[in-house]
Amino acid sequence: MRNFRRIAALAIAATALTPVLAAQAQTAQAGKPLYKDAGQSVDARVDDLLARMTLEEKVAQLVAIWEHKDRIQTAAGDFDPAKASQAFPNGLGMVSRPSDRRGVTPAANGAAGAAAGVGNRNPADTATYVNAAQKWAVEKTRLGIPMIMHEEALHGLVAPGATSFPQSIGLASTWDPALLEKVFSVAASEARARGANLVLAPVVDVARDPRWGRIEETYGEDPYLVSEMGLAAIRGFQGTTLPLAKDKVFVTLKHMTGHGQPENGTNIGPASLGERTLREDFFPPFESAVTQLPVRAVMASYNEIDGIPSHANKWLLHDVLRGEWGFKGAVVSDYFAVRELVTRHKMFKDVKDAGARAIDAGVDVETPDGEGFNFLIQLVREGKVSQGQIDNAVRRVLEMKFEGGLFENPYADVKTAAKKTNTPEAIALARQAARESVVLLKNANGLLPLDAAGIRKMAVIGTHAKDTPIGGYSDVPNHVVSVLEAMQAEGKGKFQVDYSEGVRLTEGHVWAQDKVVLTDAATNDKLRADAVAAAKDADVVVMVLGGNEALSREAWADEHLGDSDTLDLPGPQDQLAKEIFALGKPVVVILLNGRPYAVNYLAEKAPALIEGWYLGEQTGNALADVVFGRFNPGGKLPVSIARSVGQLPIYYNRKPTARRGYLFGDTSPLYPFGYGLSYSSFEMGTPVLGTGTIGIADNVTVKVDVTNTGKRAGDEVVQLYVRDDEASVTRPLIELKRFQRVTLQPGERKTVSFELTPKDLSLWNVAMKRVVEPGTFTISAGPNSVDLKSTVLTVK
Repeated sequence: MRNFRRIAALAIAATALTPVLAAQAQTAQAGKPLYKDAGQSVDARVDDLLARMTLEEKVAQLVAIWEHKDRIQTAAGDFDPAKASQAFPNGLGMVSRPSDRRGVTPAANGAAGAAAGVGNRNPADTATYVNAAQKWAVEKTRLGIPMIMHEEALHGLVAPGATSFPQSIGLASTWDPALLEKVFSVAASEARARGANLVLAPVVDVARDPRWGRIEETYGEDPYLVSEMGLAAIRGFQGTTLPLAKDKVFVTLKHMTGHGQPENGTNIGPASLGERTLREDFFPPFESAVTQLPVRAVMASYNEIDGIPSHANKWLLHDVLRGEWGFKGAVVSDYFAVRELVTRHKMFKDVKDAGARAIDAGVDVETPDGEGFNFLIQLVREGKVSQGQIDNAVRRVLEMKFEGGLFENPYADVKTAAKKTNTPEAIALARQAARESVVLLKNANGLLPLDAAGIRKMAVIGTHAKDTPIGGYSDVPNHVVSVLEAMQAEGKGKFQVDYSEGVRLTEGHVWAQDKVVLTDAATNDKLRADAVAAAKDADVVVMVLGGNEALSREAWADEHLGDSDTLDLPGPQDQLAKEIFALGKPVVVILLNGRPYAVNYLAEKAPALIEGWYLGEQTGNALADVVFGRFNPGGKLPVSIARSVGQLPIYYNRKPTARRGYLFGDTSPLYPFGYGLSYSSFEMGTPVLGTGTIGIADNVTVKVDVTNTGKRAGDEVVQLYVRDDEASVTRPLIELKRFQRVTLQPGERKTVSFELTPKDLSLWNVAMKRVVEPGTFTISAGPNSVDLKSTVLTVK
C-alpha cells in the first residue's frame, strides 16, 4: 500500500507539472517551440522564450535604433538585412520612427525632435521598410523575435500624407472625449497601415506654465480634464482590451512627471513640487490611465523632482507606478534621457553608470538608440546589474510583442497603406474636430456670424491666413486648407476677397529648424501699410494673428530653443491691429497659436475674437464654418489665459492664500479656465443633489439643468466643480470633477446627471494617505470656472 501511495503521488506530481512544461511537451510534438504557438497563454510563451535567450539576446530587446540607422540600411535608406545581421547579430528590440530617414544623411542627425528639410517616407515606402526589417528579425535572427516600430502621433500620425488634426491644446478645447476617441482611432489606423505598432502619445502632462513651449502638446492645466482626454486618446489608439486589434497601436503615456511646470518655464527645468502636489495634480492622469486601461508603455520625463531626475527615480517608476498602481508594462526612456543624466543633470561620469542607475530605477527600454544600455551585458558580468533586473525588463517587452500579435503577423500591407491614409472620412473628422476646437472669446454686438449677403469685399490679413501653422509634431499633410483659401471659396460668386500679409513674424516657421529669425521692422512697416490700404475699401476684415511653430515649441537642444520669457503677441501684431481697428470696420480676429498669449489689447478692442489654436489640415474650412454660422462654436479654454507673465502661475485651482493682490495690478486671469462663448445663450441651473448627506464611502448623484435660451442650436459644456470646505490640509478653492458637452436646440432643456464617488471627495492627508474626511463640500456647476451656482453636500 505504501508503494502504491508513493507511485500515485508521483503520478499526480507528473500531471501537475507547470502549464509551461506541459505546453512545451505538447508543442514540441507539433515541431515548433512553445513561444511560437499562438494558442498558448502570453505568460507561458514569455517564460518559454526567456528560458531560451542568451544574455546578449535579452539585452538586444532593451534598445532601439534611430540616429544609427545607417547600421541597418543602405546609403539610399533601404533596409539592409546583411548590415543588420552584422551590427545586431542578437536581434534588436525596437526601431524608432521607421517613417523618417534618420541615418541616411548623418549630418541631419542630432538631438531629439526632427531634422529640417528632410522628406520622410510615404505610406508604401514605410510599409516596405518595416516589412523588410521585420522579415530580417523573424527569419534571420536565431529566435525570430519581431521588433516594435514606434512613431510619433501627438495629433495625428507624424508622417507624410497622414491626417493632421488640431494640436492637443485645441483638442482639449473641445471638452469632447468621444470626439478624441474617433480622432485617435484614425491616427491608430493610419499608423498601423504603415507598420507601426507603438506610438509615443498621448501627452498627459498637466501644464501649468504657458512660457513652456510644449504647452501646446498638452490637454491643459486641470488633472481631471487631462485624465479624461488622455483616456479617450488611449481608447482611440489602443482600444480597451488586449490582444491588440489589427488596426490599433500601443500607446506610450508621456511624460512621468512634473514636466508641465518647469522652473522658469524652460523645457526640462527642475519641477519644484512636493509629494502632495504630485499626487493631487500631476499623478492623476497617469494613475487613471494605467489603472483603467491596459497601458503597456510609460515614458519617464526629462526633469528632476526634488533633486532626482525621473529616469533615476526608483520611488516614481517602481514604488508608485508599479507598486501602488500595479503597472505591468514597460517604462521607456525619453530620447537621449539616459545620456542626459550625464550631460545635463551631471550625476554620473559616463553613460555606463547612467544606464545602471536607469535600469535600477525602473527604466526598461532606452530610446532612441542604445547608449547606456549598450553596457548592460558588462554591468551584469560586473555584478552592478542583476540578471533578474534584465529578465524583468525583457519580460515586459516580450509581453507587449505577444499581446500585439507581432509573433503571428508583424507585417504591413504595402498595397493598402496609402488607401488607408487621409481617407474622405478622416478629412471630414479633421474638419469636425477643428470646428469643435474653436473657442469664441468675444463677439461684441453679435458681429458673428457674418452674413455673406451683406459683404461686397472682404480683406483677409495676416501671414498665417495664407501660410497655415499646424503645430509641432507634424509632418506634411496632403493639403492644408488656409483661412485665405476657405474665404475665397466662401466668396466665390458672392463677394470679393483681397489678401494682404500685414505682418510677418519669422522668416520661415519650420518646427525643426534650429535658428529662429524674427522679421525686421522695416519689412513689417511696409506690410502693415499695405494691409491698412487694402482694408480701407473692405466691408469686413478677417485678421489672422497669433504665433507659429518656430516661436513656441519643444526646446530639445541648446541650439533649438522654444520657451519664452513673455506672453505678449510676437512682433508688431498689436500695432497692426490698432491701425486696422482705427478704420472703424467690422473686424474678426482669429488667433492661431500653441501658447496662450496675453492678448489684452485684442480683448479690449477687437469686435470679435476667436482662439483657434492650431487646427490642423482643415483650419480654413473649420473657421469658415464658424465665421459664417454653419457651425456654432462651443469650445472652452483648457487653460487660464494670463494678463501678463508677471501673474504666473495663473491656473484656476489655486489655494486659498494665493493671489492676495498686487499693488497696482489684477490677479484675475484675462480669460478663466473653462471659458468660451456661443452664438446662442444658455441658462444653467443650480446643481441638485440626490441626497444632501452621505457617508464617507457613499456616492452621490448630482443633476444640472441646462437650457438653450437663444435662437440657434448650439453646444454648452456643463462643468461640475467641488470644494472641500473644511479639511486637515489646505484644499484648492475649486476642482473640476465632471463635465459634459451637450447640444441643445433653441428652447430645449436637458438634465445632465453626474455621479460623484468617494475618490472625487478625497484628499491626501497629513500622513499622505488618501482619505475622505467628514464635513461639508460645496458642489458648483456652470459654463466656466467663474460663473458658478452652488449647493452644499454634507459628508458624515
